[in-house]
Amino acid sequence: MKVSILGNGLTSLTLAKALVNLDINVDIFSEKKITKYSKIQTLGISKTNIDFFNECILDIKSLLWDIEKIEIFSEKLNDEKILNFQKKNKYLFSIVRNSDLYNRLFINLKKNKLVKFKKNVSHQKLLESNYKLIFNCEPNNFITKRFFYKKLKKNYNSFAHITTFNHKPLNNNHVASQVFTKKGPLAFLPISKKETSIVYSIKGKNNENLIHLINKHNTKYKILKINDFSCFKLESSNLRTYYYKNIIAFGDLLHKIHPLAGQGFNMTIRDIKEVCKLIQSRKECGLDLDISICSDFEKNTKDKNYLFSNGIDLIYEFFNFESKINNNILSKSLKFLGKNKVVNKFFIKFADTGIKA
Repeated sequence: MKVSILGNGLTSLTLAKALVNLDINVDIFSEKKITKYSKIQTLGISKTNIDFFNECILDIKSLLWDIEKIEIFSEKLNDEKILNFQKKNKYLFSIVRNSDLYNRLFINLKKNKLVKFKKNVSHQKLLESNYKLIFNCEPNNFITKRFFYKKLKKNYNSFAHITTFNHKPLNNNHVASQVFTKKGPLAFLPISKKETSIVYSIKGKNNENLIHLINKHNTKYKILKINDFSCFKLESSNLRTYYYKNIIAFGDLLHKIHPLAGQGFNMTIRDIKEVCKLIQSRKECGLDLDISICSDFEKNTKDKNYLFSNGIDLIYEFFNFESKINNNILSKSLKFLGKNKVVNKFFIKFADTGIKA
């Protein structure tokens, strides 16, 4: 059984490793020799997805920094805490550097005899090839422009500004926080005892006042150095059709969401889990891989991904609307709801596992 993957980014390598663990031969096509990730780029991965990653993809425990508690604040209430998420004796999610995760996967795959890294081939030849399945993880190639261009899109007219900063060591730096400021959501995501990642989503690309705004909402870190910022435009999108013949769209090409909840890569891991389940089921029945996997994958994931994406967008619009009005009743209402154990438990489960059938 042989499949191909278009692209060599983090999604592609994670998918490739999951597939070779099922004894599937994988050819990875890309124009770039290796994708380079900045040291300031980080990912949040939920506990359920971490468990799946370690058991079914690759053991990455040594790369992780666990987050045991999440605190949500609102500038409307003078940076008062409105929500608090915590599970007794359990972590909620983990932070990992994109570059560390990518390098660990790349090194592992380069040693695997089931994997071949190849230069980009003519897409027409690829369409005529005998690969059982083709996973397209590239957002701008010929196949995408021809078969996967119909999307439901939203432009937030905002940019996510990301960086990391060094600070004096904290004995307990396992608490992530998010402040819903008047300019947009600001997340503090610990990476170690003395380093924390920042994601600040605000209107406009200009970052002249970012350091001032970060210091304004920073309540616990004694910052020693803030590294250079990087930024990217904020959009959300959901692909209308997940596959064409034996080609499956994957990763950000399928769904892109606002980073306020750190759920983009988590959605991709859940998709990988579903693909693996479908392939494993057919192998156990002695069946070959065919287009039915594509249709079953879309049927099993499309609606759930769409609902989850819209759930994240609803959270954004809730706080975005409040920032435009002259009262704080919405934050106060959310603070009241957050004290309800059932509601609190629902939010934790939603972030951890997504939407289940």
